[in-house]
Amino acid sequence: MSDIDKKIQKSIPSTRAQRVSRFVKVGAKVSTNYLKHYAKSVIDSDYDRKEELHKDNASDVYDALSELKGSALKVAQMMSMDKNMLPQAYTDKFQMSQYSAPPLSLPLVNKTFQKAFGKAPYQIFDEFSKEAINAASIGQVHLAVKDGKKYAVKVQYPGVAESVSSDLKLVKPIAVRMMGLNEKDVDHYMKEVEVMLLSETDYELELKRSQKITKDCSHIENIHFPEYYPEYSSKKILTMDWLDGKHVSEFLEDNPSQEVRNKIGQALWDFYDYQVHQMKEVHADPHPGNFLIDSEGSLGIIDFGCVKEIPEDFYENYFNLMIPENMQNDTKRREVFGNMRFIYEDDTPQDKEKLDRLFQSMIGILSRPFHTPTFDFSNEAYFSEITELADNQENQSLLRKSKKPRGQRDGLYLNRTYFGLYSILHQLNAEISTRSIFFS
Repeated sequence: MSDIDKKIQKSIPSTRAQRVSRFVKVGAKVSTNYLKHYAKSVIDSDYDRKEELHKDNASDVYDALSELKGSALKVAQMMSMDKNMLPQAYTDKFQMSQYSAPPLSLPLVNKTFQKAFGKAPYQIFDEFSKEAINAASIGQVHLAVKDGKKYAVKVQYPGVAESVSSDLKLVKPIAVRMMGLNEKDVDHYMKEVEVMLLSETDYELELKRSQKITKDCSHIENIHFPEYYPEYSSKKILTMDWLDGKHVSEFLEDNPSQEVRNKIGQALWDFYDYQVHQMKEVHADPHPGNFLIDSEGSLGIIDFGCVKEIPEDFYENYFNLMIPENMQNDTKRREVFGNMRFIYEDDTPQDKEKLDRLFQSMIGILSRPFHTPTFDFSNEAYFSEITELADNQENQSLLRKSKKPRGQRDGLYLNRTYFGLYSILHQLNAEISTRSIFFS
């Protein structure tokens, strides 16, 4: 169970005018913070304004996004998963969106039930928690009991689906400015984000995907899933078994043995490897809030709202890059880089050479765990390499000045999946067998 923000929301800004107004207010607040901290630095020459400024801005931005909920808050959640994307203050604050955003009041939950079933939750279940147990970006979870059995009932926030497209237009300039991203890349990938966020707001689709993935992956050792209940679900409500367990950070506070850490890490690796290579679709939201570890050391997996279907041609190109012989063959590598739109025919020879080196480095780091029988994800040197590559000013400049988007849209969520997976394995300090169905 998570400690969610106890500030209860009685409404969500739902019209475009209300949501634009909230974005404008936070923009003004951030500007005020800059002025305030600049004034302090003028008065006190020893004052280091950066860290305190980041904390103040992160708090103000998070408060605004958590009030808006939906795609605005989901983008914050996605950014928090990448340790190199934002200053630490933002990462720490935005991680709260994974399972501890401010919840909605019970009357709004009752209204959603009435619309879906013509009944209040108390008329369907014997017990229903007045306050949310977990609250995140798209919806919040309540604990319900019927005939002695416990259920987790996920209720979507009002207006979330309807505001996805307009919210992303508002978030775009913030993403470009805060992260220094290439605007062409943001435009290119924003459509993919929109499609995925819209699918996350369709709980009927999530129900079907949840049932399919849990059935197909039921043979994998040391993982378990909730059962889902269509009779208590709708487009805005999703009901499943209640899973007991601890999130990764809570689990690690108990100082588990290395054997247990490795066991959980192995289960996680096997789960993702099977989805990607056998199912060609994957649970593309591997943040710690979506995993629960029980007392037996079994990994419970929840929330199949964000599922990426992997097109066959993209799959072939993407994993062709994982084969060392292909990367060492200049002709083959450049062919695949062209297919993946990392490099274009009309790029200058100088840019082609630089981009070739950059993407070789990126792919070399991503694919390294696949090329050894086992991999130790506690290896700080490996993750330092990732940080150094991301922080390299020459690489950043090369990508930002580009007038073309680099990479296919389909890579956005698959890359996010792998780096999210690696991040959790690093948290666990797991050493595991990284055998892959692809290479076998």
